[in-house]
Amino acid sequence: MTTGPEPTDPTARALAEAVRRLQGTAVRIHAEARTRTAVDLATGILAERLGLPVAEAAVHLARLARDAGVPVVALAADVAGLPEPDTEEFGALGAGPPDTGAPATGLPDTGPPVAPALAATADLQRAVEAVLDQTGAALGARAAAVWLRLPGGALALAAHAGLSADEATAWDRVPPGVPTPAQRVVADGAELWPGEPGTDAPSVGTGSARAVLPLLDRGRRRGALELVWPGPAPDLGRPERRRLCALADLCATLLGPPRAPVTPEETDVLLDGLLTPAVLLEPVVRDGRAADFTIRRVNARFRDPLGRPRDTLEGASLLETYPVAVAAGLLERLVRAHETGTPQAAEQVRLAFRATGAATPEAVPTAVLLAVAPLGDRLLVSWQLDDAGAAEDERTALLRQAQRLARVAGFEERPGEGRIRWSEGLHELYGLPPDADPVPLARLAGHAHPDDGPAIRRLLDTVRHRHRTASAVVRLDRPDGTHRFTRVIAEPVLDDLGQLTAVRGAYHDVSAQHWTEVALGATRERLADSEQESAEREQLALRLQQAILPAAPPPLGVTGVHAAVRYRPAAQRDRVGGDWYDVLPLPDKRVLLAVGDVAGHGVGAATGMVALRHALRGLAVTGAGPARLLEWANTVALREPGQVTATAVCVLLDPGGGELRWARAGHLPPIRLGAAGAQVLPLPHGVLLGALDDAEYEERTARLDPGDVLLLYTDGLVERRDRPVEESVEQLIRAAGAPGPDLEQYLDRLLELSPADTDDDTCLIAVQTE
Repeated sequence: MTTGPEPTDPTARALAEAVRRLQGTAVRIHAEARTRTAVDLATGILAERLGLPVAEAAVHLARLARDAGVPVVALAADVAGLPEPDTEEFGALGAGPPDTGAPATGLPDTGPPVAPALAATADLQRAVEAVLDQTGAALGARAAAVWLRLPGGALALAAHAGLSADEATAWDRVPPGVPTPAQRVVADGAELWPGEPGTDAPSVGTGSARAVLPLLDRGRRRGALELVWPGPAPDLGRPERRRLCALADLCATLLGPPRAPVTPEETDVLLDGLLTPAVLLEPVVRDGRAADFTIRRVNARFRDPLGRPRDTLEGASLLETYPVAVAAGLLERLVRAHETGTPQAAEQVRLAFRATGAATPEAVPTAVLLAVAPLGDRLLVSWQLDDAGAAEDERTALLRQAQRLARVAGFEERPGEGRIRWSEGLHELYGLPPDADPVPLARLAGHAHPDDGPAIRRLLDTVRHRHRTASAVVRLDRPDGTHRFTRVIAEPVLDDLGQLTAVRGAYHDVSAQHWTEVALGATRERLADSEQESAEREQLALRLQQAILPAAPPPLGVTGVHAAVRYRPAAQRDRVGGDWYDVLPLPDKRVLLAVGDVAGHGVGAATGMVALRHALRGLAVTGAGPARLLEWANTVALREPGQVTATAVCVLLDPGGGELRWARAGHLPPIRLGAAGAQVLPLPHGVLLGALDDAEYEERTARLDPGDVLLLYTDGLVERRDRPVEESVEQLIRAAGAPGPDLEQYLDRLLELSPADTDDDTCLIAVQTE
């Protein structure tokens, strides 16, 4: 069409402009008709072949076009077998064609006639206007809004119709955490219909009835479509709701695919540049939801829990590759991150792995550090086997087993927070069901024998007000009518200002020890009335020596370490001495070595020896160091009848590295014998056990090289009345010579060459590393 010169008269120019607008409208209507024909025919063909309503067939057509990267009109013409319309001409059109009745599909009208037109509309704003035109006419809707989820969780008003400019500006952005209906739908994925809880929350059109539907794109919730009614909404039956959901799906196709922050090539570089193991997953969407993920790429640092190479993982189904882990919660975490588009910070999770078709039915539980972040329409997963966490779990299990065998359980109270924690075993000790609330120390007297009340009050006063460690032996009254004799040890935890913040401690079931002491007491009473008192005491002394001090150390349970022990009783067999020794393998693979000497002789000294030896054995499984163990032993000695005093040396040996940690309580120091000769280890500070209430003990460290021997002994080996102990030690070690490979012969040689003249009993421990 040719045009003449532009008119100069204003009226003529206005008429010419009107003519041009009418000509443009005619061209647009003509193009709409041709385009509508192609889209309607293609929609009808898909509806018939796939058995879908027209609206859902239009959604399917739009998604096929987007996935193929071609205009909807071009794909519709190809499906219908028509010449491709002028898409540039169609791009200049308005929102939708005039209402011409039923679609040109030849099928009955099963949805809003706007659906096929929406499929061919490339502009979201025009599509929303078309949705409002149709839903307003058919269902009385007043406004429509499309919300787009932004990175970080905020919502943006991407398109709207029926809202005033001021209202649209006010609701342009919804920060994350604001509980609008659209935020709820995007977060939860559930549809909201008029009258349901949550629809009355603040949003556009406050006070109106509304329906909010998620916009799903390959299973990911990209945003929401919100329809608003000025008053009570019409009754939306199942057909109406299904058609509205189809319109929401069409709007979702117009959002466009999520923009990937990097290209596929850049993704490969990103994966290989990460310092942690990572895997790239692509969702497999079924029925609008991610039902599985395809493993697209794994980086060089990724380590398969079952040891499979990388090339066998890439391209495989996650569900088929890790079926047990998926069933144990892995898939749920990944789907949540994909649907919401929200990254999940790294956290430790327990997963189980078993390869498909594995011969063994047992799944292997593994600790995994898992972090998930959306990357375009895929997921970037950081997946690192937590070897340290698995080792810690194993150590925790060993410690629990040791505490169960030693009948020791721990507790912690935080009065300011009102929180009490009990370790495994305390409920059973109290005779309470596992789900019962822990008993605070303040109510301990209510669960103990009435006669133990004063001892409990002294314990509480010492810990809470004097801020010192204390212990007491109480008789716990159990619901079944029995008693458990229990040693309660508690220590205060102070802040920088010296204020009490917590109380920690342990319960040690000493019922067996108590009944042993009762038996010893009964035996003593019988001996006092017996005409054969002297002979029976001699027999008692022998039995105590045999029961308390084994002739050989227990199996250490570790390689590369050998131990030998000796006990030589005093010359007068009925004078039971207080010398004792102990060799105890611990759950963490270390070995406890201890020797001690309780002051005095007779059954009283033996009773104190039993108490200290049992206390150290029971408390050693807590993992405390030698100095701490001696502090607790000091508390036990102070609470024993008759004010027991004793010397002791306590050593923790790490066989793997040869490291020694040791402390002493007034005892002779250990001797290290190696290639360079004999060396008496330094004397750390430490007073007798049972001498001072607030005694503290210094701790030292040393090392045993392969082949070195560590010797622990009591003063009965070297004590003389005419010379210092140091001279006797030097003379004996020089006379005995090198230990050699046979520790048993070496200890026998030491006893044979002993210069002691006090006729006291003697204990010896020798440990050699390879």
